Amino acid sequence: MSTPRPSLTLSSTVLDAPDAAELADFYRRLLGWETVQEEPGWVKLLPPGGGSGLGFQTEKAYVPPAWPATTGDQLMMLHLDFEVEDLETAVAHAVAEGATPAEFQPQHDVRVLFDPVGHPFCLFVNEEAPGEPPAISPEWVAEQTREIAEQDRLTIQDAVAPDPSAPTAPPRQAEPDTLT
Repeated sequence: MSTPRPSLTLSSTVLDAPDAAELADFYRRLLGWETVQEEPGWVKLLPPGGGSGLGFQTEKAYVPPAWPATTGDQLMMLHLDFEVEDLETAVAHAVAEGATPAEFQPQHDVRVLFDPVGHPFCLFVNEEAPGEPPAISPEWVAEQTREIAEQDRLTIQDAVAPDPSAPTAPPRQAEPDTLT
């Protein structure tokens, strides 16, 4: 005999940050969402039309994830995807609000950026959107393919059950905060 499934509604996705209010302010400016709840160490934003929102909680031990994933670094547990109509305009807006573009960009119609505390998020153009997709050259595809092949990519299997005989990665050096 099974118990009936209770009614569950996704209220929000919650992101940890060294300062919840600061990160919430970035996403409020980026998305134009309203703050609906704020207390010490906690902020919740909701979209104007309703639906699930974003929550932010202060976590003093927060460590930014590595992206793309590499062995021995903090793994990304999730990321946010935002559909946009104009990729170039959306990236410019995100950067103006404090985001940093990732060096590695895996697809021509997606841009990976980092929020001010290092959470990766994606801006993407829906393939079914009217108009032509952004131009992509064979040279760009070849360059991206080489970069993927050269990286020490972490697989799901390695993350779940790492090979105990595999060497661990050296500690990552902090990179300067610069836009290039």
